Amino acid sequence: MTGLSVRRAGPADFAAVARLTVAAYEADGQLKGEHGYAAVLADVAVRSEHGEVLVAADQETGAVLGSVTFVLPGTRYAELSGAGEAEFRMLAVDPAAQGRGVGAALVEACVSRATELGCSAVMICVRHGFAASAQRLYRRRGFVRVPELDWSPLAGVELLALRLELTGA
Repeated sequence: MTGLSVRRAGPADFAAVARLTVAAYEADGQLKGEHGYAAVLADVAVRSEHGEVLVAADQETGAVLGSVTFVLPGTRYAELSGAGEAEFRMLAVDPAAQGRGVGAALVEACVSRATELGCSAVMICVRHGFAASAQRLYRRRGFVRVPELDWSPLAGVELLALRLELTGA
């Protein structure tokens, strides 16, 4: 595997981020029966206005292999985070690049950013019954379920809350 670099996305990255995010969610079956969520995932320009869109790129080729949106409480895409916490959303790895550590690199970038900002925790929600590999990654990293924060944005869509306490925050 070649090395990865994680950086903030720029407008030149937005088309690749949109494509890979929708492709990753489709490959995992998360867009079946969803009305409009693919358009939300693909609107990287708006996400970048309300949070930090990060990309993981192949250091040799420069190809964007994954992305995530890092947000703070009270912003448009924050769903779970409270005062002093950070959150990440829409973590996606190009299906062709899965298994290369891209997701882990993006999670670490979010944890590092939250630590830099002095946050006490990082939050994420995952769809129940989907994204098994992502859920394993989050558990290995130390995220724990917070069942009292589970919620449902639409009938049939159950989101599970996960939290990582940051030491030294």
